[in-house]
Amino acid sequence: MFSLRHRPRTIATVLIATLVAAMTSGTPAGADPTAANGPAGAANGPAATADGPTDGLAAHYPLTETAGTVARDASGAGRDATVLGDATPAGPDGLQLGGTDGHVKLPDHLLRGLTEVSVSVQVRLAPDQATPYFIWGLGNSSGSSGNGYLFTTGNAYRTSIATGNWSTEQTTTAGRDLARGVWKTLTYTLADGTAVLYEDGVEVARNTGVTTTPAMIGNGSTTANHLGRSVYRGDRHLKGAVRDFRLYDRALTAAEAHDLGFVPVEEKARRDLAALDLGDLAAVTANLTLPTTGPYGSAIGWRSSDPRHVTDQGVVTRPAAGKRPVTLALTASVADQTRRFPVTVLPELTDRRKVDEAAAALAVWNPQDIRGNITLPTTGLHGTRVTWKTTKKKVITETGEVTRPAHGERPERVLLLAVVESGKRKAVRLFSVTVTPLPRQQPYEGYLFGYFTGEGTATGEQVHLAASRGNDALKWDELNGGKPVLTSSLGDGGVRDPFIIRSPEGDRFFLIATDLKMHGNGNWDLVQRRGSRHIEVWESTDLVNWSEQRHVRVSPETAGNTWAPEAYYDESIGAYVVFWASKLYAVDDPQHTGNTYNKMLYATTRDFRTFTEPEVWVDPGYSVIDSTVIRHGAEFYRFTKDERNNTSTTPCSKFILAEKSTRLRDTSYDFVADCIGKGSINQGEGPTVFKSNTEDRWYLFIDEFGGRGYVPFETTDLASGQWRPATGYELPSRPRHGTVLPVTKAELDRVRAAHP
Repeated sequence: MFSLRHRPRTIATVLIATLVAAMTSGTPAGADPTAANGPAGAANGPAATADGPTDGLAAHYPLTETAGTVARDASGAGRDATVLGDATPAGPDGLQLGGTDGHVKLPDHLLRGLTEVSVSVQVRLAPDQATPYFIWGLGNSSGSSGNGYLFTTGNAYRTSIATGNWSTEQTTTAGRDLARGVWKTLTYTLADGTAVLYEDGVEVARNTGVTTTPAMIGNGSTTANHLGRSVYRGDRHLKGAVRDFRLYDRALTAAEAHDLGFVPVEEKARRDLAALDLGDLAAVTANLTLPTTGPYGSAIGWRSSDPRHVTDQGVVTRPAAGKRPVTLALTASVADQTRRFPVTVLPELTDRRKVDEAAAALAVWNPQDIRGNITLPTTGLHGTRVTWKTTKKKVITETGEVTRPAHGERPERVLLLAVVESGKRKAVRLFSVTVTPLPRQQPYEGYLFGYFTGEGTATGEQVHLAASRGNDALKWDELNGGKPVLTSSLGDGGVRDPFIIRSPEGDRFFLIATDLKMHGNGNWDLVQRRGSRHIEVWESTDLVNWSEQRHVRVSPETAGNTWAPEAYYDESIGAYVVFWASKLYAVDDPQHTGNTYNKMLYATTRDFRTFTEPEVWVDPGYSVIDSTVIRHGAEFYRFTKDERNNTSTTPCSKFILAEKSTRLRDTSYDFVADCIGKGSINQGEGPTVFKSNTEDRWYLFIDEFGGRGYVPFETTDLASGQWRPATGYELPSRPRHGTVLPVTKAELDRVRAAHP
């Protein structure tokens, strides 16, 4: 007997339903009732409540209310939901979510007894949606973490089902981020171990190895069921809009999923044209980025009415200085539809304007408290030339080298004159700066330990501190009650691998860290393809009061990640060498889809604001990360993690390699030892090395990732490469990749007092 339960609707049924909807709404068939007139309409989405199968519908929230805090369940099951926080009902435009605390609290136990499931939703992600986030999540929370759940997110567009935290997730992913600023229909089905992910009714991913069923989550009890909110407390709320959320107790067929979200080619073209945003075109001075593919997949062609000033590829040639602006039109074409963009190209700046703007843009950082070499750039805005003059060359040279007054002497006031040139025009800028005397030298009588605690909690990927018990490098007390001392508000919102360096003069500190948050994420491949190219920076003069966080880009466009930055001062160039791990992709692979491996890169800086172009430092032909350096005598000793898979032919992979060189930036260090840590830990990364304050003894803390966190080793002979496990140590709770900094008694007491 033929069952209607999985019977797809016929094409005729779909057409009739569409025509009926059009006649009753006053909107042309196939049109978006939320869109503005013309191709520039902003709400480019499917109908507010799409037709769809009702068989097996366990809950359905159209979310088309215009007021109130109740989201009505249209399935007939009586499972109304509650609208909370900065969520605003907007009728056919869906529920608008502000990204702060707005979400829909769905009824408990929605997954109870389900061995198969389908979830579908229409969503429009805000362009500035912060990560990590859930579009929807059904499951449970335990403390700050998820504990069994089913969820969808738009980053690496994916749906995961888990019985515990992120480490138990079984994921079905499209491997690319969802387009933002446009409506998308996202559908997930799961039955008999096969999960299928759809975007606008088209299959984009499939996983045939799923062993978890919805009924296994919480043994049927789920009390953290949300639309617009994660089951992980530290994740971001959804910002954008949602509507037409559906939960089925069965797996929809491909035809049914197609009907829920399918967008015809002509409608895709209209939406892709409507979604185009070239920014402000009223005062163009640089090349334009002209998209060739829309968020709905349409190919976009471009035609310029004046290729002399803007080509069909967006290359801009400005009129000469003194000429009038040029107005032209760029026309975007998709299939047989077009959209026109008026463009005004401004003339080149006069040399007078260039030098004036370049002079105004110059900066000397910390001008009234200079404590080390400073950056005096030789090129300025608009390609101008910059030269410097100084009233006291013995204090500050014309290239920025600084000689500080001795301890106890008066500060030195210096005038710096910048001369900015373009053509025959010049402009000058005067800076009055003060050079602070050197500090009194004091012995080190303790250590400060900066670290993170892992991705398992919402606050684990922030900066934690611990203080040693005097000069005992193996006995530690957590500071600030074990809570973070510094937290990230920029980039990905998480900071890992914090590294603290003292300036060579001794009284300025820089803390740098990885811009990465894996809590609630778990997609390590994605964050090495399209992760952050920035590092996070704080600076301080007392280890207690830290500057505003700086989000500084150091990696090139070809980099997929920027991991574990560390630094060492290179006396030979009077600057810091900052080094980190990055995967570098081919120039002709802008989406970073190819295969590559992590290399160690480096750049130099004097102020952790302005960096040179990065260069490759370590590339043995396979993946390496987490380098750290210490100097002893004339030798620099470098410790690096071997990232290869551990096999009989690579017995030292996933452990630490030691090398040495007489030049810090040397690209061919000499071998000292490998397999450091093997036999005492299961695997190791994130080494941090420091010398004892009281004797010729060195400590190497190695992060046993997936295990105990940091485990200390020690040696009395760096050159031997022989490290033995330390005993009788008391470390903070699960410290992960960080750094240990020797400090004076005054510094240690001050930090302890500030963060008891």
